[in-house]
Amino acid sequence: MSIQETIEAKLRRAFSPERLAVINESHLHAGHHHTASGHEEVFDGTGETHFRVRIVAEAFAGKSRVERHRAINTLLADELGTGVHALAIEPAAPGEPTRW
Repeated sequence: MSIQETIEAKLRRAFSPERLAVINESHLHAGHHHTASGHEEVFDGTGETHFRVRIVAEAFAGKSRVERHRAINTLLADELGTGVHALAIEPAAPGEPTRW
């Protein structure tokens, strides 16, 4: 199972979302510099390292933006600790406006 599929499965199990999009944005970061193993490298844009999560779920009703982000980051802690470098999160409760 890919990292993207794992993220999608975890989010579906935990939040039963009405809408969910997990978008691999790794290619958008090609050429960016980062430090790995103690030395600077230029990221080539391949793999599964940068994701955007767009999610609408009843579980977020009454929760602050920070609480929503914290819940998703906690759920995906293993992925964030083993290869996912960046995670953009766009959470909403049903009926809330989204920009997507």
